[in-house]
Order: sequence, then structure tokens, then C-alpha cells
Amino acid sequence: MDCSIKLSRPFGIFLLIVVFLVSGALTAVSQEKPAGFDLQVREMALSCRDKVAAEMNKLIAGNKLTLAQLFDTFYIPIPNTDPQKYHTQYDKFTDETIRIILDNYLEQDDRIKFVVAVDRNGYLPTHNTKYSKPLTGNGDFDTKNNRSKRMFNDRTGLAAARNENPFLLQSYSRDTGEIMMDLSVPIYIEDKHWGAIRIGYQR
Repeated sequence: MDCSIKLSRPFGIFLLIVVFLVSGALTAVSQEKPAGFDLQVREMALSCRDKVAAEMNKLIAGNKLTLAQLFDTFYIPIPNTDPQKYHTQYDKFTDETIRIILDNYLEQDDRIKFVVAVDRNGYLPTHNTKYSKPLTGNGDFDTKNNRSKRMFNDRTGLAAARNENPFLLQSYSRDTGEIMMDLSVPIYIEDKHWGAIRIGYQR
């Protein structure tokens, strides 16, 4: 008697995995084809990724940075910052070159809350202009309004930063209290995984 179970997978059916994080936030890791606004965000992320990668390659081609400097992980603490901020060998260059790209995508839809590039460790060298306001010493204000040069190495952040699949879709509770969708796509520089473009939005 044949007790085996034969399963068929119709074309177009994709895997959806939902996992609960230790922190209590819900993260949805999706390999299904996004629809509606998710699809728009994915296309924006891919376009943004290509432009950011092109600027990074220009920095190398123009001898402003070496490949090793762009992949620098010797994070230098910036004094008197809480949460702690860091400099690298490249963050001043990304401030000058990719912020305008990130801002342009942020401004495309009011539902989008941030557009950033992070390295594989979750380090965010350059944030959007609206999140790069001068530090005031007011912890609550600074946490919400100066988010650049920080490590976003929580479970959600590292999943986005280290994902090498075509895209990763997650939902999570931000440290500002907002429930966010996070769609990320990997960045490669000279065929080496640098990190990711992350777009945070609300449906």
C-alpha cells in the first residue's frame, strides 16, 4: 500500500513565512510577489539601490575611496551621543552623494517614512535630511529627529541588512512606537554584498 502523499504546487504560489520575534514585534518574511503599494515600494527600492550603488562605484572609480574603505567596519564612536553614533572612513562621502537620492525617494509618497542604505551590520551612515537635524541634547527629540550614523542591529535591522534574496518584506514596531512595513533589497559593490536599501512605510 502506497502511503506517500503527493503534493502539487500551482504556478504562482509563493511561500509566506511568519515568525514572532523575541521582542514581541511581528516580522513577516515574504517570498510572495508583492501587490498594490508593496509592489510600488519594491520597484522604488530597486531603482534607489541602483542609483546608490552607482554613486558608491563612482567614489571608488574617482579614487575618493578604496573598496576596502567602503567596506570599513571599524566604527569610531562619536563622543557624547546617545544612542551611540559612529563615523567610518566613508560616511562623510555618503552624506555628500547619496542623501539627495534617498530624499528623492522619500518624497515620492506620504506613506513612506524613511529610505536608507545600511551596511551588513546595520550601520546607517547617512539618513534622510528630515532625520538628520542638529543634536539638541534632548534625548526624545534627538532619537526621533537625528537617526543618522547609528547601528540598527535589532532583529529586523540585521535581517534586512544581511538578506541576499531579491527582497525582504517585514513588519515591526519602530523605537518611536510606530508599526512599520520594511521592504529591503540588497546592495552589491563589485559583486560583494555591502548591505541593503531599506524603505519603511505604512500601508
